[in-house]
Formats: sequence, structure tokens, C-alpha cells
Amino acid sequence: MDLARGAAAGNLRASQLLLEQLAPTVARVASAVLGPSNPDFDDVVQQSLIAVLGALPGFRGECQPSGFASSIAFRVALKHRRRQQTDRLRRDYLAQLGPTETNTLDLHDPCQRRRLVRDLLVRLPEPQAEALALRVVLGLSLEEVAQTTGVPLNTVRSRVRLAKEALRRRITTLPALRDALEGGT
Repeated sequence: MDLARGAAAGNLRASQLLLEQLAPTVARVASAVLGPSNPDFDDVVQQSLIAVLGALPGFRGECQPSGFASSIAFRVALKHRRRQQTDRLRRDYLAQLGPTETNTLDLHDPCQRRRLVRDLLVRLPEPQAEALALRVVLGLSLEEVAQTTGVPLNTVRSRVRLAKEALRRRITTLPALRDALEGGT
């Protein structure tokens, strides 16, 4: 907390130490959203760290700096991922995943399943995707998600529930994906 306060006050050494401390957390979040082989991974991590520094004056200390940074990194990575996708991919990628395309994908491959689930996550409204990712991907408790995002606990519960329902509905419309995900769990 002292480093965060010092960095918010403009102390360059505190800023440097805080960024060094937060970098692994930010990288983990960016990797979870973008995938580890995304060519823009380093840029997104850097953008996230810059965004953290810019947001520090508004940091109220209601959660740990790592939770604050995780939330910011998630938003930056998600926005980048959404920008990265073309309109065609946003509209057609999963909707057109039919028997022919399914045969060319190995949906039992954990890497491809993760990529498909990431694509599903990106289609959720940002508040729902953020709550679900913080809860499921990063393993935060509902209370920690509420602290990190600055919203009431019941709002977090609702967002996670709605996100799960939306993912469930989308997965059930793609039988091959549903079967692969059920077989991989």
C-alpha cells in the first residue's frame, strides 16, 4: 500500500518498484485473456501497467494493489482483444462453426478448447466477462471480486450468474463444442 501511495504521489522510485511488483500479475491476467501466444501480449502488458500508473491517484486502497492492477489489466486486455477481432470474426466465428469446420479442429485439444472459451468470453458484456474472469480464471472469491471491481457483492453474484448462463446458452447451440467441453472436463 505504501508503494501505491508513493507512486500516486509521483515518487518515481515507488512507481518503479510498484510496477516491478505488479508486472507478473498483469502478465498473468493478459495471458488469460489474450492467450500466451498473442503477438501483442507484451504491448498489452505495457499498456496495462501504464493504465495502472494513470489510475493510481483514484486508488482508494479498498483492495490490494494487485487486485486493482488485475482489474485494469483485464479491461485493457479485453478491449485489445475486441479491437483485434474483425467484424467478420465477431459475427461469424462461432456461429458458423459447423460440421465441416469442426472436423478440421481438434476440440479435444485443451489449447483449442481454451481459445474457443476465450472467444465466448469476449462476446459477453464487459462487466459480466470481468466478474467471471476474476472469479474463475484468477480464482478470486466473490467478495474479492466485489472489492476489486468496486461494486456491491450482489451485483458481482448477478454478473457471474448472467455470464455463466450466457456461456451455457452459447455452448448448447454448438453441439460439437458442447461435446468437446464435456469430454475435456
